[in-house]
Amino acid sequence: MARHGGRGWHGRVLAAAVGVTAMAAATSVWTAQAGPVDERQAGAGVSAGPSAPGSGTGGAPVSVDIAHASDQGARGVNITIDDGPDPAWTPQVLEVLRENGVKATFCMVGTQAQAHPDLVKAVVAAGHRLCDHTVSHDTTMDTNSHAYQSQQILDAERMITKASGGVRPLYYRAPGGAFTPYSRQLAASRGMRPLGWNVDSKDFERPGTDAIIATVKNEISNGPTVLFHDAGGERSQTVAALREVLPWLKQQGYSFGFPVR
Repeated sequence: MARHGGRGWHGRVLAAAVGVTAMAAATSVWTAQAGPVDERQAGAGVSAGPSAPGSGTGGAPVSVDIAHASDQGARGVNITIDDGPDPAWTPQVLEVLRENGVKATFCMVGTQAQAHPDLVKAVVAAGHRLCDHTVSHDTTMDTNSHAYQSQQILDAERMITKASGGVRPLYYRAPGGAFTPYSRQLAASRGMRPLGWNVDSKDFERPGTDAIIATVKNEISNGPTVLFHDAGGERSQTVAALREVLPWLKQQGYSFGFPVR
């Protein structure tokens, strides 16, 4: 999610994540670095650094560049859903996506995935993709040590993979866009493409359904990756906005896909 409002949500999930912080020392061996870049612009299209080897997955190399493009090309749209899963809102979001035949990318918080494995499995069963959104949604990730960043990313990867029944996240989205060269390299080495956004729907602030819809309509020309939330608070406005936005995007000639890998 965007940095605005993020610290409150971080505070609520941080207590649940205390039990995993001891893993930081064990993961501090990850030392790969990319070149310097202002990562706070992650939502605005910044990309920098070399390609990572992808050695953590045994698959094709994954770029350390922050992804924004869609695998559906110039008229593609990537719907991304952050901060869940949540037992109240994730099922409703899944239903709206199903009704519209849309596949999305769910950026899950590790503690949320651990608490609701049934919902993680439901997301996977419906054909959506998973994204690592760290253990505790700390929007100050970029001010913390490499050991802390490793713990947040790698523990969340394990939590999400276990909750899903073995399906690994394919992307990593830093809370609030707080990427660092180190975190991008680490994620890519695990086969997770760093994931940004082009359109922040502002749904996290609950400005009203009409305002969320207007933001997406006005800003979709900025690029294909749209940010919504299914947790971190009451999300009825998000659900209502998706019901209108998804058919509208189809009417405008857009197709729905996944972020490039």
